[in-house]
Amino acid sequence: QVQFVESGGGLVQPGGSLRLSCAASGRTFSSDAMGWFRQAPGKEREFVAAITWSGGSIYYADSVKGRFTISRDNAKNTVYLQMNSLKPEDTAVYYCNAAARISSLAIMRNLLGSWGQGTQVTVSS
Repeated sequence: QVQFVESGGGLVQPGGSLRLSCAASGRTFSSDAMGWFRQAPGKEREFVAAITWSGGSIYYADSVKGRFTISRDNAKNTVYLQMNSLKPEDTAVYYCNAAARISSLAIMRNLLGSWGQGTQVTVSS
């Protein structure tokens, strides 16, 4: 069973930074794309960023371009999200998942695992 465990969230002031981690298990993700998603209170879950296995292709939602950086460590089956210049509107629970194609992550279709518990990110002064 494919599982994801997200960590690294917390409370940060506007303009601050956080680094999220997601450890994946249950399969060999050697050829899969991995991505980050978020869900703010009262809103639907949305795509944030995705990266192919090689790191050769990376997608970002327009709202985080230039501020967030996705990376992965294939040896550890772990994907990271470096978040800089955080804004109050970034407040959400952040989740990760995987898919065979990076395009599937961008539209949240054909995901490989169920959603984990997520990690809460709160941006507030």
